[in-house]
Amino acid sequence: MERMKYLKNVVTLSFHPEKCKGCGMCLAVCPQSVFTRTNGKVEIADRDACIECGACRRNCPHEALSLRSGVGCASAVINQMLGRKRACCVVGEEDCSDTSSQCC
Repeated sequence: MERMKYLKNVVTLSFHPEKCKGCGMCLAVCPQSVFTRTNGKVEIADRDACIECGACRRNCPHEALSLRSGVGCASAVINQMLGRKRACCVVGEEDCSDTSSQCC
């Protein structure tokens, strides 16, 4: 499934690899598949897909991520309501059909 993109080169997401222990919590909670793990190391795979919902930052036990909350998640929901794109703010399975759940 193609993920929504926010706006190019405006995402405030910062990754601090020196703090990352490779636990993968960010992978588990990110609704946009922004992160990847290779050889036990987490990396940002698709920065422009980040909707700045903050799920990764809130759930990282090592404070390896920082960002300023943006309007990306709200924008995703609004676009879905207008019929432009489907909101995908659920955590876990790649099922974006349930848009009634709280975003991120």
